[in-house]
Amino acid sequence: MTEQPSRLLIVDDDLEIRNLLAQLLKNSNYQVYTAENGEEMFSILQTQIIDLIILDVMMPGESGLSLCAKLRKSSSIPIIMLTAVGDDMDKIVGLEMGADDYLAKPFNSRELIARIKAVLRRSRDAKQNTLTEIENEKNVVSFAGWIFDLSARLLLSPEMVEISISAGEYDLLKAFVEHPLQVLSRDQLMNYIHKRQFEPFDRSIDVQVSRLRQKIEQDPKNPALIKTVRGGGYMFSARVKIQKLHDTA
Repeated sequence: MTEQPSRLLIVDDDLEIRNLLAQLLKNSNYQVYTAENGEEMFSILQTQIIDLIILDVMMPGESGLSLCAKLRKSSSIPIIMLTAVGDDMDKIVGLEMGADDYLAKPFNSRELIARIKAVLRRSRDAKQNTLTEIENEKNVVSFAGWIFDLSARLLLSPEMVEISISAGEYDLLKAFVEHPLQVLSRDQLMNYIHKRQFEPFDRSIDVQVSRLRQKIEQDPKNPALIKTVRGGGYMFSARVKIQKLHDTA
């Protein structure tokens, strides 16, 4: 099976630099996306899975340093910062903001490719180590790239980013992963979550499902994991891999 190329996002306000970088990286067998500013960057991140971001420091409007700080609040995607020659302060601040590496302009194309490979390798190794640690624990399930540690009440996205969930969302997801590919009525879900019977006009289950979809679905308006079954309730459509889910020893 051919390995899927890594997906890179170039964020730079200079069209010529974006095009040159894009061509260079495509020639090196990477899948490339480009953005002129932070708004375009976040728009792409909402619809595409990105493995590494090449982020210019000096941009009109919101700077690369500010965008790096914002990214680090919700994402662990590796970031390589592009800085001006000799601007050590940008390099220092960029690393403090969470950048994984930096490169001064103008740069050697071979050095850029080498740094990209090194950062991607470190990222893959870190994800694998985290995955190994989690799967060695009890009460862990995985589905569609997500990891759900029931003991630690920990939910990790396919990008290995921790997603905060409420107690109700935890109970709902637990019910779904314990009953995958099964239609669960609102009455059953109400019993699993609140230990009481479903009452007519009670929309609490639907609200909880909507909130959970916002966190685990790529497109909450067209859910692929939590399906609505007309007249029946909901069905968790992902295949679930269980790691000692019921082992309490």
